[in-house]
Amino acid sequence: MKTMSCPSCGKRMKRNGATSAGRRRWRCTACGASTVNRYKRDADAEQLSLFLGWLLSKRTQGEMGLPARTFRAATSRFWKIWPVSPACDEIHHVVHVDGIWIKRRCVVLIALSGDGNVIGWHLARSESSAAWAALMSRIAPPDVVVTDGGGGIEGARRAQWPSTRVQRCTFHAFEQVKRCTTTRPRTQAGVDLYGIAKRLLKVEDADGAAAAWLASFAGWCSDYDAFLKERAVVDGAVRFRHERLRKARRGLEKLCREGTLFTYLDADLAKDGEVPATNNAIEGGVNRQIRIVLDEHRGMRLDHMVKAVFWYCVSRLECPPPPESILRDVPTDDDIDGLYEKAAELGARDESVARWGDAVVWSEFHSSNPWSHAGE
Repeated sequence: MKTMSCPSCGKRMKRNGATSAGRRRWRCTACGASTVNRYKRDADAEQLSLFLGWLLSKRTQGEMGLPARTFRAATSRFWKIWPVSPACDEIHHVVHVDGIWIKRRCVVLIALSGDGNVIGWHLARSESSAAWAALMSRIAPPDVVVTDGGGGIEGARRAQWPSTRVQRCTFHAFEQVKRCTTTRPRTQAGVDLYGIAKRLLKVEDADGAAAAWLASFAGWCSDYDAFLKERAVVDGAVRFRHERLRKARRGLEKLCREGTLFTYLDADLAKDGEVPATNNAIEGGVNRQIRIVLDEHRGMRLDHMVKAVFWYCVSRLECPPPPESILRDVPTDDDIDGLYEKAAELGARDESVARWGDAVVWSEFHSSNPWSHAGE
């Protein structure tokens, strides 16, 4: 049974009818004081929910139940919040990783679990090994990571997730060949290689399908070896005549050597769950939706676009935090500026700026251990 304590003496109160408005009245059994239970509304949390309801939808500000100017005045302060990626200590069977560029000036690296939940994100200036390592360091090593082969990922994986298997997205491998051959190759070698690359998308079982594909590619390399060695004089320099085909061959040869094309066919890995062959889950399930959010709110400045991406990632967490805890725990621009200034005073400006630009470690604002920046 729900009970109340007297605001005057602290003793137990009992129910005592209702007010004329129909609200429950309570009377203290000790001092006789009478009151009603007034539930406090968290106006800030309600306004944050309103702000996110607009930001992550197709509605305009005027469609949020308030005049557009009133809406902006009530919610503009939420642009100062920096949603921070939580640490993920749960071991996932499959993790997809990919980066989404914003105005070609910065990139948000995103990790997605096989269940379709975002488990981490990271702001960086480029897809470098250091940036990917910063993201991976906050996520428990999965059994398999599915990547598009972007720069820096493999170096970061070897450093942070050395025991994790790699599945190279077969669609991106095909696209890499298509960029070199086009969809209408002019040579028979290009026609054959393009056909082999397309068949890569249809290798669905381990009963010799992968071996057959590898054999067909090896046969192509053997059949056209002399053709690919042909040279010509271009602008006074001797060059290979079919450099684009050679580039496509090098890309596939590298993937074959590394053994990352058919990881999804490994029977031992399949025992713990299916391993996808492509990165479609994050390309279409997250990146595409982020692009829709940014397109619906065109004209935002760069830092607002970054924060919009962060807010979308927050909404895709397995257990998104309620607005009340966000307002209580998440850092703001002022917090980050304070860390920036503190780092400059300590003579470590470059290192801390890189951490801010790549990822703000939330524990630096809350940890009370002697090694945190806040304690210096």
